[in-house]
Amino acid sequence: MAETVLSNVTKRFGDTLAVRDMNLTVPDGSFVVLLGPTGAGKTTTLRLIAGLERPDSGDISIGGRSVLRDMPAQRNVAMVFQQYSLYPHLSVRANLEFPLRSPALRTPEDEIARRVGEVAEVLGIAHKLDNRATELSGGEMQRVSIGRALVREPALFLMDEPLSSLDAKLRADLRIELKRIQQDLGATLLYVTHDQIEAMTMATHVGVLNAGVLVQFGSPREIYENPASEYVASRLGQPRINILPADLFGAAPAGAATIGLRPEHLFIGEGQEASVIRVEHLGDQTRLHLRFNGHDIVTLADAHTPLRAGEMVRIRPDDPLYFDADGNRVT
Repeated sequence: MAETVLSNVTKRFGDTLAVRDMNLTVPDGSFVVLLGPTGAGKTTTLRLIAGLERPDSGDISIGGRSVLRDMPAQRNVAMVFQQYSLYPHLSVRANLEFPLRSPALRTPEDEIARRVGEVAEVLGIAHKLDNRATELSGGEMQRVSIGRALVREPALFLMDEPLSSLDAKLRADLRIELKRIQQDLGATLLYVTHDQIEAMTMATHVGVLNAGVLVQFGSPREIYENPASEYVASRLGQPRINILPADLFGAAPAGAATIGLRPEHLFIGEGQEASVIRVEHLGDQTRLHLRFNGHDIVTLADAHTPLRAGEMVRIRPDDPLYFDADGNRVT
């Protein structure tokens, strides 16, 4: 079992509070994504679990056992960084073998060969085993980097934005592959990103961080459809949620300061008039940029809509979210 639990964990760096009183459970066999902007505490959380940092207070347990007294090598976790962290003078095979040759593991040679062969097949790099790392493409190098974590068969995988330096197509390909690998292995994985698409497409659970605080934790669908705050609502969704004055369309609930409207939550064809500012045809959908009572709004239309800039449409809210002056959910 690899359930990982952070209990009231706090970490400071001087006057900076990086992680504040965090309570987080990563279920065994889950794919948990920590989502938030730079400085939210995502990487610090990974480093605390890995043992690269020590919390000022609180406890961290893996598989039901506190690991605070364990050195990083004793925690049975593997970490994949944003940069490839490969040995350029070594072959792909030697890079994959390297963690298994640690004196602490004492892995037999036949076991090393078995694990490296299996991981290379899973990652689609078996034909590259005798190539030097410098002869690989960016996507192949990241696969090797991920493979170095997989060969260890750890209790927990920690991944710190491993796809962020790749181009869009490679990111999309490796998102699918990484999720498949996690499911095939039944692995427990904690993944850090600021990319909402990665969170929505890969995660079984999403934790949204803000200034070191875990502000909401749940399934991607729950986070998207039932955000606890304006901040959380703004973290997921492309295009971003429209945040507008609460009374822009008429009466609002008591205490509401703003109304949040996902692009798909604006009904076109009835309601109040808005002008079309720009039309973006994206193949499978069309984005309409509207101006309504002095406010800019983005919504979605049929892929083959005949609407053009300068035309008028009627819109009304459908399933809106309301937030108070502090950004907390009202209804």
